[in-house]
Amino acid sequence: MKMKRTALLIMAACVAALTSCGSSKLAADKFGSEISEDTYAQTAAADESEPTAEGDDEEMYYNDCINKLAEKAPNEMLKRRDGVTYPRFEAASYFSTTAERETPVNVLLPAGYSEDKKYPVLYVLHGYWCDQDQMTAENMHISVMLNNLAADGEAEEMIVVSPYIYCSREQEKCTAMDAANTLAYDNFINDLTTDLMPFIEENYSAAVGKENTAITGFSMGGREALFIGFTYPDRFGYTGAACPAPGVISGTGIPYNLECEEFSFTDSKPYLVLISAGTNDNVVGNNPRIYHETLEQNGTQHIWHEVEGTAHDGSTVTPHLYNFLRMAFKA
Repeated sequence: MKMKRTALLIMAACVAALTSCGSSKLAADKFGSEISEDTYAQTAAADESEPTAEGDDEEMYYNDCINKLAEKAPNEMLKRRDGVTYPRFEAASYFSTTAERETPVNVLLPAGYSEDKKYPVLYVLHGYWCDQDQMTAENMHISVMLNNLAADGEAEEMIVVSPYIYCSREQEKCTAMDAANTLAYDNFINDLTTDLMPFIEENYSAAVGKENTAITGFSMGGREALFIGFTYPDRFGYTGAACPAPGVISGTGIPYNLECEEFSFTDSKPYLVLISAGTNDNVVGNNPRIYHETLEQNGTQHIWHEVEGTAHDGSTVTPHLYNFLRMAFKA
């Protein structure tokens, strides 16, 4: 896959879409290292060959995901239950050889976490201008919702990692909405695979392999989750995006990561791709639907989740996470 490196200013549509807080390897000399009642799921079969036992299992899993898809999370799943102690995200840090600096990350361990057990890992990515604390906020409901779902047997116990995804050797924080800063977010693909994932696997009781690794994100984090998931389908078995920002594919913003025809899978593919969008999102606009329609045109199996009346904020992210948490690590 080839990533566009043209140092152009982000086109107006892209700028408007990224204002909310909400490939291949990049060049070493630049970064230093290689829904309403109408809610529905759209899927496309990527392979029309004779079904196998494995293929039947995949189809059963996808049908199960479609059947359990909910427009929004039930209120009771977002509330703390009496007598229950909920785990909290804990701050940690690791040295990023990609950015050449100590980098913050938040890690949520499941209730009853034990070094004697291996847990799958979910990486949740934040939006433009934000940091590792955005996705851990109360209005995203990750800790409470996941703990309730796991207690009810609706989600697997898992480690959740909320990293800082701005990755540049030249500067520590985003300073503008332009091509250079956008490429620093795109450079997280190198930090994740080279530095962060090894840190998590060395310091926590993390299960490895694509069947135990998931990634999703909000806004710019959704863009990066899709970029990473489609670049490394052999490493991430579950890929999601809530209100993904433009620039994943050509025609949705400059700089962009993939050509439209590259927005598909060849030798390897994940078990799940879930894209969620709010009908009142005036930040990224129609870009999530463009991704969905491009995947359809490419015959790439995925689930499209549209939430009626929600915007570019937690009102769309929480329903996305509710579905993604119940689907991940179930294939």
